[in-house]
Amino acid sequence: MLYSTVPAHEKRAAFRARLASGELVRMPGAFNPLSARLIERKGFEGVYISGAVLSADLGLPDIGLTTLTEVAGRSAQITRMTDLPALVDADTGFGEPMNVARTVQSLEDAGVAGLHIEDQVNPKRCGHLDGKQVVDESTALKRIRAAVDARRDPNLLIMARTDIRAVDGLDAALDRAKALVDAGADAIFPEAMADLSEFEAVRRAIDVPMLANMTEFGKSDLFTVDQLRDVGVNIVIWPVSLLRLAMGAAERGLDQLVAGGSLEPLLGSMQHRADLYDLIDYEGYNTFDSSVFTFDVRR
Repeated sequence: MLYSTVPAHEKRAAFRARLASGELVRMPGAFNPLSARLIERKGFEGVYISGAVLSADLGLPDIGLTTLTEVAGRSAQITRMTDLPALVDADTGFGEPMNVARTVQSLEDAGVAGLHIEDQVNPKRCGHLDGKQVVDESTALKRIRAAVDARRDPNLLIMARTDIRAVDGLDAALDRAKALVDAGADAIFPEAMADLSEFEAVRRAIDVPMLANMTEFGKSDLFTVDQLRDVGVNIVIWPVSLLRLAMGAAERGLDQLVAGGSLEPLLGSMQHRADLYDLIDYEGYNTFDSSVFTFDVRR
């Protein structure tokens, strides 16, 4: 009932232990707290909180318009609904190194197990769009050092994302990744890799966990979990996938209403009321207060 009973520090320790074991961690993107609970129920090992999803949820493009307050608030809503560790997109850290430090502590308070800071120029843009710009190496390293120095729980994972591959090529990405690890990054997120061989090259260059972003309609092919595991990837995210699926279904439903005036033809593709109530643990609330759940749900 209500929220997860697993404290944030235990989720972080479990996340670290899983990564240290070498087991690949699958982290679909939760577009709201309820979808995070569904991700857990389906057996995944973690939840991803995407900046692009949060922007889209607000009706905004992913160009750095969201605020730390909005990201921390949504992170807290999601993390408290699941026992799984959550990794959040912290964009460029929302400012200069001092702002990065505040970002880390605010997201730590929100209960996340890890976060990533990127090396794009602020304001940033989606990592799979053309025309990106990255900061110089000194600025990128200052962001990561500030993030590492600011955390209070040593198990909070500080991941560095680099977008330099699309700007200056793979060799530059390898050099940047190694420098970010030297600056204290616990893991590396090389964005927009062209193929599996590039992931392999990053794997050879660093000795910390590596993340692969399997976003649809982007620069990278949609490799399978097994393919990514074979080249040394430790974390896989599907950041916007559930939102895209949900919005696609919503659009088809609205089209059906316009065309037919009723949603009866789509009932088979909907989550049943009984399944929804099971997912939100309606019965658990009844155990707490028998006056709440006083009806039968018929299929």
